[in-house]
Amino acid sequence: MINPLAQELNETLKGSVADLLMSDLGKRLYFPNGIIAQGGEAAKDAKVANGTIGMAVANGTPIELDSYKKNMPELNPRETVAYAKTAGNPDLRAIWKDKLLEKNPSLKGKKISLPILVPGLTAALSYVADIFVDEDKPLLAADPCWDNYELITCARRGAEFHQFKCFENGKFNLADLEAKMKADAEKYGSVRVILNFPQNPSGYSPTKDEAKEIVKIVKNIAESGKQVLVLSDDAYFGLNYEDDIEPQSLFAYMADLHENVLAIKADGPTKEDFAWGFRTGFITFASKGFSDEQVNALQVKFMSAIRSSVSCSSTPSQSLVAKALNDPAHEAQKKELRKMLQSRYDAVRKFVSTHKSSVLEPLPFNSGYFMSFNVKTGNAEDIRKKLLAEKGIGIIQIDANTLRVAFSSIDEDKIEAVYESIYNVAEAM
Repeated sequence: MINPLAQELNETLKGSVADLLMSDLGKRLYFPNGIIAQGGEAAKDAKVANGTIGMAVANGTPIELDSYKKNMPELNPRETVAYAKTAGNPDLRAIWKDKLLEKNPSLKGKKISLPILVPGLTAALSYVADIFVDEDKPLLAADPCWDNYELITCARRGAEFHQFKCFENGKFNLADLEAKMKADAEKYGSVRVILNFPQNPSGYSPTKDEAKEIVKIVKNIAESGKQVLVLSDDAYFGLNYEDDIEPQSLFAYMADLHENVLAIKADGPTKEDFAWGFRTGFITFASKGFSDEQVNALQVKFMSAIRSSVSCSSTPSQSLVAKALNDPAHEAQKKELRKMLQSRYDAVRKFVSTHKSSVLEPLPFNSGYFMSFNVKTGNAEDIRKKLLAEKGIGIIQIDANTLRVAFSSIDEDKIEAVYESIYNVAEAM
């Protein structure tokens, strides 16, 4: 039986693209009028004493051990040991939204949600799957792709995982993306596709022309009367190394594309701001014609997914990210690190452009942290193991035919020797 609070949210969303795409779990989710909600009321009006939240407080301030404080001297207890709000630090959420608008000028004038803070981008993807993916609502992704997509889809949600062939003849495979999206639309009445750019494992981002074609594919399916969820996994956003790459997130173009399109952006400082262990990510969503009430209702659905799993995200991470984003030196420091990655990319590009292999074929790459090889003969796992055992070099086997190399973690002066070893081992197999 569905809780009355869930029914109220479902009624608000009734008939919208979010309603028509929603999973059974999504329909059941609601934010309880319990400890968090009542604690929020008390925070405003409990002037004498607030006995709602399970924290130890003295003189109105959370108690903090000196063993914590000495390692975070510039943060106060509310920025370190206090519980965070379910949807995250409101100031940080507002800052991140401002940054989204700066980085994606096509969003200007479009209605998007206030980003919801979650414990990392994996959590963002998992919560989207909770609400929109189930046994008869499959997820479509590229082949090859990050293995966590399949784990979340199949193991957690019990859903089918579909894939389109990412590349054909050295180019992004627009034709197969369109074919697989149309196939899902016809069979299931709706489509859920995750587009990850820069892509993991290939390190590819679409050109400006390819981005326009992707948007056109989505719009055509929406105009045919089918609902489309486009989840932009922008973990490596902005790490572009070639001039013809589309600089904005596809989310910027999907946000008000059509009433049948629900656009969701998953991003955060994890990769693009070099803060991997902070586990701080964001979910932002938009759809043409969404009312303020519908935006709020879907936000509450996400909050209920957070509340029923991790309750809230880490407070110190949020505090540190907020302060960093407000630091005048932040962007300049990022630019220096991106220059370093650009140099590593250039070194890899030079090597694969001047060396040929009968076994390894580089997949298209132009951005992000990675590049990958298609293993034309033999088995990728055999090459990986031999490379590790004989050369002391670690790379990743994505599947039987794909090897991924994170050049982001290889010093530039080692790149030529590392790639020489990769080619030599592959040729010797």
